[in-house]
Amino acid sequence: MIFFPAIDLKDGQCVRLSLGDMDTAQVYNADPAAQAKAFQDQGFEWLHVVDLNGAFAGESVNGAAVEAILKATSNPVQLGGGIRTLAHVESWLEKGLARVILGTVAVRDPGLVKQACGAFPGRIAVGIDAKGGKVAVEGWAEASELGVIELASRFEGAGVAAIIYTDIDRDGVLAGINWESTIRLADAVSIPVIASGGLASIADIVRMTMPDAARLEGAISGRALYDGRIDPTEALAVLKGATA
Repeated sequence: MIFFPAIDLKDGQCVRLSLGDMDTAQVYNADPAAQAKAFQDQGFEWLHVVDLNGAFAGESVNGAAVEAILKATSNPVQLGGGIRTLAHVESWLEKGLARVILGTVAVRDPGLVKQACGAFPGRIAVGIDAKGGKVAVEGWAEASELGVIELASRFEGAGVAAIIYTDIDRDGVLAGINWESTIRLADAVSIPVIASGGLASIADIVRMTMPDAARLEGAISGRALYDGRIDPTEALAVLKGATA
């Protein structure tokens, strides 16, 4: 079970949003590379990064910050936001990313996701962001009519390394992970699922150790770590104890 700390990038800074609204951005660290190093020093073994500007623009915007993060940490890094072409995927993987997350393009062009999985085995994840049970795209600004499980099922057997499932209605507001929907998705597909959106307290960490959550690859946290609501040492110890 992997606990992924999150760095969301807006205008080169490490921020958190509420409910995916860019106007709510709160800056937590003006130096994302330093934040990446801090997470590694705290004992985290992975890092989840999102280029928020890129998600809206449809192309990489915070590339310099991401490259600085890659230099600052030896932990594997997964990145999403604005990655829409095979060339984008290849370029980022060559720069040292462990995994690229494809979101909007997974809805618009599922064939490209499958092509990327074939070209870069084990290094392509799909980001599924949902509002009211329906998939949202273009940085959460646009809703689709696709259901979460319907979209995820399209990638069965394609070689997708993981699905990052975010409940937008809970993201950044510390309402707790939507465990019911997340576990339902994990039950419906064979692809590993990572929970995202709303992780609020050590209670969510303990919930990750329950038997029905064992099939998840892990969970992502942002605001609760930055606000000190979750102590990294305690959280990692809980997870380590569950797998010992």
